[in-house]
Amino acid sequence: SSSSRDEALRDKRAQILSRGLPKQKPIDGVKQVVVVASGKGGVGKSTTADINFDKYFLLLLFLTQTKEVGLLDADIYGPSIPKMMNLKGNPELTPKNLMRPLKNYGIACMSMGFLIEETAPVVWRGLMVMSAVEKLLRQVDWGQLDYLVIDMPPGTGDVQLSVSQNIPIAGAVIVSTPQDVALLDACKGAEMFRKVHVPVLGLVQNMSVFQCPKCKHKTHIFGADGVRDLAKTLGLDILGDIPLHVNIRETCDSGQPVVVSQPQSDA
Repeated sequence: SSSSRDEALRDKRAQILSRGLPKQKPIDGVKQVVVVASGKGGVGKSTTADINFDKYFLLLLFLTQTKEVGLLDADIYGPSIPKMMNLKGNPELTPKNLMRPLKNYGIACMSMGFLIEETAPVVWRGLMVMSAVEKLLRQVDWGQLDYLVIDMPPGTGDVQLSVSQNIPIAGAVIVSTPQDVALLDACKGAEMFRKVHVPVLGLVQNMSVFQCPKCKHKTHIFGADGVRDLAKTLGLDILGDIPLHVNIRETCDSGQPVVVSQPQSDA
């Protein structure tokens, strides 16, 4: 009867809800996980530079503290870490059938870009993406890491929720340009992490100012202090302020980040 079917549905719903969120399980060998995210996709890519540059800076700053650091590229559709870390090739397998991360600059890296052809598109539905993320998290021999930095894809979708709910995360860093359309999504990203009980460590302002290499005049192409204003509104810290600079773009494109190749430069 209709009433019995409704009752069965209610019982099934109650059973599912009683399970709650998936139990968080640490990643073997990893002490702390830090995620770096941008609320809006394409902000850096579609204008002048790649927003991942800031994530790169944050990652390399960890190295100055003489810590063991790993980098996981969780952007399944648009992996950029292989190019920016100047890495190519397929991961080797351990006797336990785990993938060995590729290394450069002392950083252990794993990315979908190591598992597919460089120009091959990933045309997958959500469940396949989630399975790939799970494999990148659990089927990699990370060794012993002080920090695993996860480069998240833009937005607040399945990947962000799955990572946040399945592994313990020490904190999240939100990266944004100062323009209003980017700040709207950066705010959503910060609120998403708060809802899943991930501490937001602070904000990074990308492409904050452009200085003409000839006349040295400074121009705030994307706005002056949008990210700083957002940080005040959300009660968060500003962790960094990265300029729009040709050296940053060129060195990241070549896989030789400016903090490694030109550590004494203004950039």
